Amino acid sequence: MHSAPSVIYPVGRSHNAGRLLLALWALGICTVTLACAQAGRAPDWKLGIPLLGAIAAGMAVRAGARRWSEPADLAFDGEIWTISGAHPVREAGAHVPLDLQSLIPVCLDAPERTRRWVWLDRTAMPDRWRDLRRALYSRAPGAGPAGQTRASTAAQAHHSSP
Repeated sequence: MHSAPSVIYPVGRSHNAGRLLLALWALGICTVTLACAQAGRAPDWKLGIPLLGAIAAGMAVRAGARRWSEPADLAFDGEIWTISGAHPVREAGAHVPLDLQSLIPVCLDAPERTRRWVWLDRTAMPDRWRDLRRALYSRAPGAGPAGQTRASTAAQAHHSSP
C-alpha cells in the first residue's frame, strides 16, 4: 500500500464557502419567516426566538469568516498536519466532516490549542487537489486501527481532560 504524498496547500478566503454559508443562512431566514407567516396568529415573543437565532447565526458566520479568510499554508508531512499564518497550528490531526468534492471543511485538532476550521477549495490550487484529498483520507504510518496519528490521539486526550 502506498502512503499519501506530502502536500502543501493554500487556504484562505473561499468564495465558494462564502456562497454556501450565505445560501444556508438565507434558507434559515426564509424558513423562520415562513414559519412565522404560517403561525396563523398575531406574532408573539415565541416566534421571535427562531428569528433571533437565525440572525445570531449570521453574525457568528460573519465574525468567523474573518478568521477563515486569513491566508495560510496547510501542510501534511505524511503523518501530521500543520498550518502557518497568523494563528499557526502544529502537530494537528485533520478531520473531514463533509466532503463536497470541490469544497471541503476541515477541522484541525492540535493538543496545545482548540480546534481550528479551514475551508479547502479546489480553485486555490487545482493541480494539487488530488494529492490533498489523498492526504486527507490516508492513514498515517503508525496510525492506530481507527487511523489515528499521535497528533490526533494527543488532541483527543487534551480535549477530554478535565
